[in-house]
Amino acid sequence: MGPSCEIHCADFLLPWKNREMPRISTESLAQHRDWRRNQLIEAAAAIALESGGDSITVAAVAQRAGLSRTSVYEYFASSSDLIADLIIEELQSFALTLDEAVAGIDSPAEAIERWISASLGYVADGRHLLAKALNATDLPQDRSAAIGAAHRALLAPLTKNLQALGVKDVLQALLLIQAATDVATKRIESGNDAESEIAMTSRFCIAGIRGLI
Repeated sequence: MGPSCEIHCADFLLPWKNREMPRISTESLAQHRDWRRNQLIEAAAAIALESGGDSITVAAVAQRAGLSRTSVYEYFASSSDLIADLIIEELQSFALTLDEAVAGIDSPAEAIERWISASLGYVADGRHLLAKALNATDLPQDRSAAIGAAHRALLAPLTKNLQALGVKDVLQALLLIQAATDVATKRIESGNDAESEIAMTSRFCIAGIRGLI
């Protein structure tokens, strides 16, 4: 849906390309493994943003992280497996952003408008670039279920509020919203005023949804 279907918390709000490798002391093996895995994920993200998803290889990630290729295989079976985890984390973080945008809003229409605004705000801030870089990457078949679940989590607030408004064909409404946000995404990327695009697209979608009720 929207930029996410192409297409983290406080740290997520910073673009991947501006992050630095974490330097923390670890006191347990579990903490160390989590830190090392995150280091590899960060390295893969940086490569994707700089050179595209196809440039993520075990050798490239190992070199970027300052580790041996053997060390990478301790955490990921292949570069595709690493990319799958990277996509899932990105989608989960995006879902958290959307959930927070609609939290505490009782009006379904307002919640939908907030969801659309937050989705396009993700584009305007440049945070969609990682998902875009990974969009065409081949992924392991056995990870498709987890990636599908992450995509559905993005749409959960939207689906819930469309149903609350009385929209009978929710799938149709989701597709129409996606079409509108896809157009807005391209216009924002081409240099059009993001604030104006977000406002107009949100109003357009809400008016269209009311026509479906």
